[in-house]
Amino acid sequence: MASATPAPPSAAPGAREDGAGARFSPELMYAAARMYYLEEATQAQVSARLGTSRATVSRLLSEARRQGIVRIEVVAPPLADDGDLADRLASVLGLRAVHLGAAAPTGRSADLGITLGPAVARVLAEVGLEPGDVLLVSSGRSTYEVAGTDLPHLPGVRVAPTVGGTDQADAWYQTNEATRRVAERLGGTPLFLFAPALPGPGLYEELLADPGTRRVLDAWDEAKVALVGIGAPPRTRTSLASFVDRGDPVIMGATGDVCNRFFDEQGRPVAFRGAERLVATTLDHLRALERCVAVAVGTEKVPSITAAARARCITDLVTDPVTARALLAANRPDADAD
Repeated sequence: MASATPAPPSAAPGAREDGAGARFSPELMYAAARMYYLEEATQAQVSARLGTSRATVSRLLSEARRQGIVRIEVVAPPLADDGDLADRLASVLGLRAVHLGAAAPTGRSADLGITLGPAVARVLAEVGLEPGDVLLVSSGRSTYEVAGTDLPHLPGVRVAPTVGGTDQADAWYQTNEATRRVAERLGGTPLFLFAPALPGPGLYEELLADPGTRRVLDAWDEAKVALVGIGAPPRTRTSLASFVDRGDPVIMGATGDVCNRFFDEQGRPVAFRGAERLVATTLDHLRALERCVAVAVGTEKVPSITAAARARCITDLVTDPVTARALLAANRPDADAD
């Protein structure tokens, strides 16, 4: 559906024709737009009332849109079965709840915040976080984009990263950056983890003894809620954390990951070389939380989301209707027979 709102002009009325074509005053464009869009007059009626031709009216309306006097918004209609879809999917996956955002208008990652941010905000508002409570945040495109949207005001909440840093240039790989963004939006306090995701053996032991690192590790044990992304199967991804060895058949055969903890299609942990030194929350940490809210979109993530639900490391899923329908289709009783 489309709506158009003519914005009031400030210039004097009038129109002038010259060799370069029609140059219309904002007043005249506003008058034509108001009659056509708000009063639902036909172009013929508008031309009669303005004393000009229908061709001129058409140009007036086009120019009004170009200059922003008319702003057209195309809004996707809500789907009548979205509520039922969310409930059915939550039941099939064994989750506490599924929360549906809007359908993404394009495939750009920036749209993730626009489409899923309001749903995430509603979940965070309802979980009852109080001053001093800990909210964990993972890295990933989805959580990073959602972190830049309007989130509920939760002053005093401590926000901690779930994994150490990597050397990728993309901001969404840096959990400290996602942590900072979420804390800023909530009005909370960020806790930063200044440690690599996969340190060497000697450094790992030193980090465990470091007071700054321990403050974050202790926050993992105290956490009440987590906001996490779900990674697609590693073999399908063009970008992976720098410590992931693409030559390791074990990790490349994984179905997905949460907080860089990889699992197979049944949700069972997949240990890669060096995993014992990974500075990241464990799946057991996530299972112990009151709520672990996963944000994930894309049909390529259907196996990963399904596996995360089987791992019982998430309680809530925020996704879009397209992904939700694909998940429901993949998890119906006769899906394996197709």
